[in-house]
Amino acid sequence: MLYDGFMPEKFVINGGNPLKGEIEVRGSKNAATPILAATLLTDQPCIIDNIPLVEDVFRMIEILEDLGADVEWLDKRKIRVQAKKIASNIKNKSLVTKMRSSVLIIGPLLARLGMAEINKPGGCIIGVRPIDVHLNAFRDLGVIVDYIDDFYSLKTDGIKGGHIVLDEFSVTATENVMMAAALCSNKTIIDLAACEPHVQDLAVFLKKMGVRIKGEGTHTIEIIGNKELKGARHKIQYDYIEAGTYILMASTVGGCVTVKNTPVGSLQLVLKNLKSFGANVEIIDNETVLVKESSNMRMDSIQALPYPGIPTDLQSMFGVLATQTINATLIHDPLYEGRLKYLEELNKMGAKIIVCDPHRAIISGPTQLYGADLRTFDLRGGAALISAGLTAKGTTTIYNMEQIDRGYEKIEERLQGIGAQIKRIISES
Repeated sequence: MLYDGFMPEKFVINGGNPLKGEIEVRGSKNAATPILAATLLTDQPCIIDNIPLVEDVFRMIEILEDLGADVEWLDKRKIRVQAKKIASNIKNKSLVTKMRSSVLIIGPLLARLGMAEINKPGGCIIGVRPIDVHLNAFRDLGVIVDYIDDFYSLKTDGIKGGHIVLDEFSVTATENVMMAAALCSNKTIIDLAACEPHVQDLAVFLKKMGVRIKGEGTHTIEIIGNKELKGARHKIQYDYIEAGTYILMASTVGGCVTVKNTPVGSLQLVLKNLKSFGANVEIIDNETVLVKESSNMRMDSIQALPYPGIPTDLQSMFGVLATQTINATLIHDPLYEGRLKYLEELNKMGAKIIVCDPHRAIISGPTQLYGADLRTFDLRGGAALISAGLTAKGTTTIYNMEQIDRGYEKIEERLQGIGAQIKRIISES
């Protein structure tokens, strides 16, 4: 974990070696954070299994404890949460400023207490990410929102349901409204809802607690809440983004890698695109993908879109792959204007990339990458730079790697298990 006063660390990678062996995917970070937040909706105990041991999850657990919830670790990846008495605001403000998904506590607190107070959330440096979609949705539910000096105060005399049309396909806003409506016995309809697998996993958990939900997995979700929610047991789904990371990494670096605990059904378009590009990817079963070395791969374009499109969280992995494929590839990520920052780092390694604007770039390949000193700006871009370092000749050093720890559990140890020459060391500065 990271603590105040921690010693900065860095990854040092010796690249150019193929990857071989098996790697297991862990639980989904993006499912764990909202499900942990949802435990605040009841005073009954909830047991959550398959917890990924990553920084964002540790911080969400700290937030629950800060609000007054009792958290007990039952096993390495299983916890018991009981929120008998909770506060409406977080005392340790640094927990909020370091993690964007801290915004997910607003919905449960509004449902349970009728009020929530929170500082402006932090997170990855991938561009402007206001929470206006959340706030507008809450206003449509009758919530009064005040904002002064980076501090939000939200109050309601009771969520009464209604028809909400989100301003965009926001995952966390969808989850927040689902939780805000969970104790309301009137119907709430969310249009332009996100339908990502982790949204669906939250719906499964809320149903176990006693909420009636229809339409999860589509862009219209109907919720009829229950004023007396019960505790529930739930196993977090495996992380399709992490699975996609390792599949794309193996396709880029080369070798022979089996990726286990892969939610194949959530990666259909990713796998279809890889096969069309010429990647040697074989679906063994619904939970296993085998990646073998490929040659003469060719990509034309990749566009990140809301699920079930290509995830923006995997766009950077496709960008690194494009440096090793034939001809030029257009990368387009319309969602966040800061998602292409990693391309500047790839150019330091010898890549041939033209950044057209904050959302589009053209990558020419194949190009031999060479080791360099790099800095990561966000979680997913950091994973992509690891892939680039493993592909490159020579030594690559990645700084600011605490971003990567937010979403990948001990990634260097797991990659070492498939032959990667990567180590974590204390940075001198």
